[in-house]
Amino acid sequence: MTEGVRPAALVTGATRGIGRATALALGRAGFDVALNFSRSHDAAKAVARAMEPLGVRTLLCQADVADEGAVRAMAAELEATFGRLDALVNNAGTTIPTPQADLEGLALDDWDRVFAVNVRGLFQVTRACVPLLRRAASGAIVNCASIAGLRPSAQPFPYAASKAAVANLTRTLAGALGPAIRVNAVAPGWMVGEWMAEALGDHYEQLMERRARLTPLRRCATPDDVAATICALITGHPFVTGEIVVIDGGFSATT
Repeated sequence: MTEGVRPAALVTGATRGIGRATALALGRAGFDVALNFSRSHDAAKAVARAMEPLGVRTLLCQADVADEGAVRAMAAELEATFGRLDALVNNAGTTIPTPQADLEGLALDDWDRVFAVNVRGLFQVTRACVPLLRRAASGAIVNCASIAGLRPSAQPFPYAASKAAVANLTRTLAGALGPAIRVNAVAPGWMVGEWMAEALGDHYEQLMERRARLTPLRRCATPDDVAATICALITGHPFVTGEIVVIDGGFSATT
């Protein structure tokens, strides 16, 4: 890295939860950060404002990661603004509320949309950013998988299956893009915040407390926990690639 030139990162789905926490963590680590979002322009501007005291540059990039044209335009805008890309965090994701028991109620259009964002979108963003990442001194990609993609869970079928695909893509891309680019993933377990609140509904507090009691570290993960691991995989661990790091306080390892 040239002295005095900050590294740059792209975080997809950067307006809330893991994406927001990761953008802020990377800013604190000295990265200029491109904040990708699909619809929530006001939320993206709020993240950019929160990063102003960090003294780094931010770039708001509105693009549906499932839209190839929008993704290519985003990569071009990023290059024109920062002139480089050192890290990519593929965090953008979606799910549906259809429970597993309702097989007939699962609309295939919903299935296709989940895979379009969570799997194809991840691939499209990665492909568009690879030329820039190859020019970095040590390019790094971190994908957001999920514990739901590594073991059976109560998550809707398309979400769980898409996150299993993310885990496979992580390992496959690590082989294809090395040695220039390292590719790893994080797999959060139950995490406090909007995502689990929407999934658990009225039982959120009760079920989260129960999960915390069954977890060796006696709490559930937070977005900041996940962001810390993502940043560590980007800024350190130079000989680690193709790994999926579970972030659940030891729950899946001990139950």
